[in-house]
Amino acid sequence: IYGSEVNERHRHRYEVNNIYAPKLEKAGMVISARTPNEDLPEMMELPKSMHPWFFGVQFHPEFTSTPRAGHPLFLAYIRAALARQTAKTAVAA
Repeated sequence: IYGSEVNERHRHRYEVNNIYAPKLEKAGMVISARTPNEDLPEMMELPKSMHPWFFGVQFHPEFTSTPRAGHPLFLAYIRAALARQTAKTAVAA
């Protein structure tokens, strides 16, 4: 969904405490984006082997999304849902 750099808008001061990062990773969570200066988790996901599509983010994709120009995360979610439904329909047929 993203390249090597993510630039997103925040409207809060919440942070994921790095003390919990090893426990989250041990449970299967992948920390896929961190802040450049503080090295705090910004985006986490589960591998497809654990969940078909799971992302948790600290930023607000809804702030840059419009009905005609959806945020990349929303578009990826919709594409994944459609692909999953298509695959289920094909198996049932």
